[in-house]
Amino acid sequence: MNRFALITGASRGLGAFLASHFWSAGYSLCLVGRDLEALKSIALSFPKKNGAEVVFLVADMADVSSVSSLCSEIRSRLPRLDVLINNAAIHGPIGSFWVNDLTAWRQAIQVDLLAPIELCHAIVPWMKVQGGGSIINLSGGGATAPRPNFSAYGTAKAGLVRFSETLAEEVKIHNIRVNCISPGAMQTAMLAEVLEKGKTAVGQREFSIASKVFQNGGASMESVVNLALFLASDESNGITGKLISAVWDDWGNWPEHLDELSSTDVYTLRRIAGRDRGFTWGDK
Repeated sequence: MNRFALITGASRGLGAFLASHFWSAGYSLCLVGRDLEALKSIALSFPKKNGAEVVFLVADMADVSSVSSLCSEIRSRLPRLDVLINNAAIHGPIGSFWVNDLTAWRQAIQVDLLAPIELCHAIVPWMKVQGGGSIINLSGGGATAPRPNFSAYGTAKAGLVRFSETLAEEVKIHNIRVNCISPGAMQTAMLAEVLEKGKTAVGQREFSIASKVFQNGGASMESVVNLALFLASDESNGITGKLISAVWDDWGNWPEHLDELSSTDVYTLRRIAGRDRGFTWGDK
């Protein structure tokens, strides 16, 4: 069976890296991005392979009508879809929230949260008919802790994680898995943007982290790819609704602990109560 994986933001950075490795792993691909020629250039770098194909779809995730058209085109152009990877993202406005341009702020919510949600809305019924599939949403800094000066990005990514957890509960009866990957800080164009904006806009902590990554190397794209391939494969059956760190989590051992994973709130977003920190004054 020819398995198809769809990757958004596939023309550069992590998206292009994911595309190359999913191709090498035997997947046919649907590559989505704003620049058709860039997508074609990425595909030309792939080694030749019999029986697999690459479909290019141009879409601007910031444009609601473009995303809607993309959802329709996916169904008309692909014979099936086994893996959906929502990778495309932007930082949106950087700096104190009250001076952010709200139009740009809303655009970040559209690209980072609403576009992936719309793709899931279109793809889940198709995966149900096929008998299952895997949805992988890329999380990022701000999903699990406050990220000053990146309010739009952090809000969108936190929302994407909670959406993924909720959707996972709804679709697991249909053999559809939904998980999020926290990739860690990598040498990408998005992280370079942090340095370009400077300390005043991003804050000392963000600037220092980005500087160290570009000086000493950051998280490995290879680790993200390996995790994504695992989540796309049958090896990850039973693992759903989780936020998984490509850097810190020993996910390779998780299939041996499915009962514990499915019966607890580990690797999910949650509220921390006083009792969780040993405080006696805050809880009834």
